[in-house]
Amino acid sequence: MKRNRGIRLIRASRGSAQSAAITRLALVYARMWGARITFDDEFGIFVCSGMCGGYARSGTTIGGAFLTGRVPGRSLVRHEAVHADQWATYGATFALRYLFEEFRHPGARNRFEIAAGLADGGYRAS
Repeated sequence: MKRNRGIRLIRASRGSAQSAAITRLALVYARMWGARITFDDEFGIFVCSGMCGGYARSGTTIGGAFLTGRVPGRSLVRHEAVHADQWATYGATFALRYLFEEFRHPGARNRFEIAAGLADGGYRAS
């Protein structure tokens, strides 16, 4: 079972050591907020649902973990898996890049949201 957990961490972090460390922290954080943590095999991402708070909008991906208060639909998990890819690509700097982009081009105009698929993320194109 422990080996399976390690394989899931590698998949969720897309093989990035930095993203794996961030994902571990996100999973601890999600547990502190009461999350039920499952692993989505199709999209290779941890889904931390049932949280009492601690996330933005309808959910937030940190590393390879999607944090949310509800059980997400398949299209939203697919959208968030792209954000996990972005975390693996940019490492810890993704958080700053995303926030800077969100400040300049909020919501549906954010290039990271566009890349993840606006419709899948529940956005309306502006």
